[in-house]
Amino acid sequence: MTIMEPENTTTPNVTPAPADKSAPAKAVVSLSPKAIEMAKKQLAKRGTPDAAIRLGLRGGGCSGFTYVIEFSDDPPRERDRVFDFDGVRVYVDPKSLIYLAGTVLDWEQTLMYQGFKFRNPHEATSCGCGHSFSV
Repeated sequence: MTIMEPENTTTPNVTPAPADKSAPAKAVVSLSPKAIEMAKKQLAKRGTPDAAIRLGLRGGGCSGFTYVIEFSDDPPRERDRVFDFDGVRVYVDPKSLIYLAGTVLDWEQTLMYQGFKFRNPHEATSCGCGHSFSV
């Protein structure tokens, strides 16, 4: 499976958590302009435009890992990396960042699917449903 990166991505303002030595300094995630637009709309629709979005991984699924994307009304955890994309704050924990480094969060809209899509250069295989992957 070939993963195509969107042509335009936004470089974040990165605020590393104090004493976070587990993730490489250049390990970042990116959001496409469409993902930023849709994230702002989803946060506004929820009534919490100042909340953040947490990205991460969980073990499970038919291929080993599943992506996690959720709203976070809380401040970042002590070791989280905090990214800012044109006012959209994104939290990523250090363990997830190991597997998400270089990932672009995009917005995809097709006849069969509408939602955020992780474009991860570390994905070796993914399951047929597209919700889990292995590295």
